[in-house]
Amino acid sequence: MKADPATQLRLLSVQAIDSSLDRLAARRRNLPELAEIDKLSAQLAALNDDLVRVSTELRDRGRSQQKLDDEVDLVRARAVRDQKRLDSGQITSSRELENLQAEIASLARRQNALEDETLALMEVIEGLQTRAGVIRADQERLEAELAVAAGRRDTALAEIDDETGARRGEREATIPTLPADLVTLYERLRSSSAGVGAARLVRRRCEGCHLELSGADVRDVAAAAPDEVVRCEECRRILVRTVESGL
Repeated sequence: MKADPATQLRLLSVQAIDSSLDRLAARRRNLPELAEIDKLSAQLAALNDDLVRVSTELRDRGRSQQKLDDEVDLVRARAVRDQKRLDSGQITSSRELENLQAEIASLARRQNALEDETLALMEVIEGLQTRAGVIRADQERLEAELAVAAGRRDTALAEIDDETGARRGEREATIPTLPADLVTLYERLRSSSAGVGAARLVRRRCEGCHLELSGADVRDVAAAAPDEVVRCEECRRILVRTVESGL
């Protein structure tokens, strides 16, 4: 394959552009802001789950408290009714009077027990409410941090996309100046050689595989015509000769 030295140097320019595009794509995929957003999003999701659990328990405890309150009201109402009967003086039977007094005492004990249970439950509810408040505050903090990280991400992506667009413009302007068969070979090699299809020969070393050419290979390259497209015997990439090749 033939291509004059100036054309081969333009191919190196395309390779530099493609390497830049590859670095930009890698930078886009590996933005630290993306990892930060993933971390914050995971923390926020965990807090959302915690809040759902706490809110569910609060509802359950609230229903339990309502049941206790209803039962206290019933016990209190019954005790008031019994006390009125006792105070009315209408009960003349000592046995009935004794039973009524015993029931009033039992209702008082039951009311005290229920109220103690209610107080204990209220403490639990208060703790859950405090926990819910802490979670909501943490959610607000994480949402603010997430918004800041998203802003940094968007700024970084915009910068990368702008630079990517500029590099692609340079590539589109250069590719038509190269022979089609040279571009085809270059693209095939680039796709199979870690994104590098053409490399400089610098001080007898291929910058594609970073190996030094053997003496015989150096002699072959030096003997090749200036417009001959030569290849590295080690990595098979297109090898572009320059004044720094050391031939």
